[in-house]
Amino acid sequence: MRIIAGSRKGHSIAAPKGLDTRPTSDRVREAVFNIVAPFVEDADVLDLFAGSGAMGLEALSRGAAHAVFVEADPAACRTIERNLDKLGLRGEVRCAGVLAAIANERRRFDLVFCDPPYAERDHETLARYLPRLLSDDGLLVFETAAKIEPDLPLTKRTSRRYGAARITLFEP
Repeated sequence: MRIIAGSRKGHSIAAPKGLDTRPTSDRVREAVFNIVAPFVEDADVLDLFAGSGAMGLEALSRGAAHAVFVEADPAACRTIERNLDKLGLRGEVRCAGVLAAIANERRRFDLVFCDPPYAERDHETLARYLPRLLSDDGLLVFETAAKIEPDLPLTKRTSRRYGAARITLFEP
């Protein structure tokens, strides 16, 4: 995997070993960032179920001010930290379950990436917390399996399929 654009364009990033992490493909990341480009510059970013950290790393490369990565798997957390170090980017890695981390989060973010495991279908629990994480003009990028159409208590801006993935954008 590589960073697609910005100050770290072309730099490779590592993904955690094994089948537990499903990194967002370069093609999907490029499509997402073509849509969210106006929201990235100087943004406070939250990358939930971060895996390799590809989405938050891409945002930092494109000028985001700060990124918080939340991931439960310790090996994935180490991978994100190594990617940040390798790229010379600064971000905060929280090695914790997403629900526990966001239940107590008081900050609001301009851009939130949420990519729960495709087998995870309990979006209702996430829906309870996601709206209050967004700033007034924030944007949530929610990735699911292509056949899943997420329903959250936010305004749906667009929903697009990319192969096995669906990207749905929500705003307050």
